[in-house]
Amino acid sequence: MIRPHHFTPNPATAADNAFQVDVPADDSRLLAAEAYREVTAASVALADAGITVHLFEDEDTTTPDSVFPNNWFSTHSGGHVAIYPMHSPSRRTERRSDVIELLKHDYRVQDVIDYSGLEYDDVFLEGTGAMVLDHASRIAYAARSNRADPIALERFCTNFGYEPMVFDAADSDAVRIYHTNVLMCIATDFALIGAELLTDERRRQQVLDRIAAPGREIITLREDQVRNFAGNAIELRGSAGRVLALSSRAYRSLDPAQIGTIEQYARLVPLDVPTIELAGGSVRCMLAGIHLDRR
Repeated sequence: MIRPHHFTPNPATAADNAFQVDVPADDSRLLAAEAYREVTAASVALADAGITVHLFEDEDTTTPDSVFPNNWFSTHSGGHVAIYPMHSPSRRTERRSDVIELLKHDYRVQDVIDYSGLEYDDVFLEGTGAMVLDHASRIAYAARSNRADPIALERFCTNFGYEPMVFDAADSDAVRIYHTNVLMCIATDFALIGAELLTDERRRQQVLDRIAAPGREIITLREDQVRNFAGNAIELRGSAGRVLALSSRAYRSLDPAQIGTIEQYARLVPLDVPTIELAGGSVRCMLAGIHLDRR
């Protein structure tokens, strides 16, 4: 996790992020303080749930979106790390060598594959925002967008042993979904997905069938629940078992039956991050998962 000291919704990313909220510039100092507090509280709550949290500080005034590190790197079993090309130039300085060095120091890292040079060719793939990875079935789900180029996706899948599964997704206003991870969350025994936002009915059914194939229970999200970040959740393994981390806003949007289904498989851990959600991302975006073995 990254704790920002100068958080603010990023004007440079607003054009294709319908989840982002415009805020007055005069509110920037208050927003930064609230975001700092929210990340602090979220990291404590996750630690209390038995999750190991590596918390980095960001005092840079030029990285308003640094609270979302899952877009610039990901880790994978077998000791592999990927670094990604970012669509907005304002986000490219979020990449940090000290984060990678901690991973190498504390975990077994065999290689780091850096795709960031694709930015020079206007080819982008914003990590586990642009992709939702099914680690069990080795499928990379990706909604087409400015931030998920099929060329970069194909390279990632070839290097990391995933099958790409690309689809189109848009809201009821025909606005394209900017990141796949606001639409769907794949956990071990269940998945949350805003299926109605997949625009091609045949492809929608193919996606649902593939997600359900290992025996997962599908929890279908309405569009209003997607807008409230119910799909932007992540399953984590803690010392006391599996938890599903999501925002308090996302949790409140879920129906009792949906909550009951999730609780069969994981403990729900709602995190209060309303200020950070103004930037168009939520809890899943805030967490870069570690799939590496400890040294």
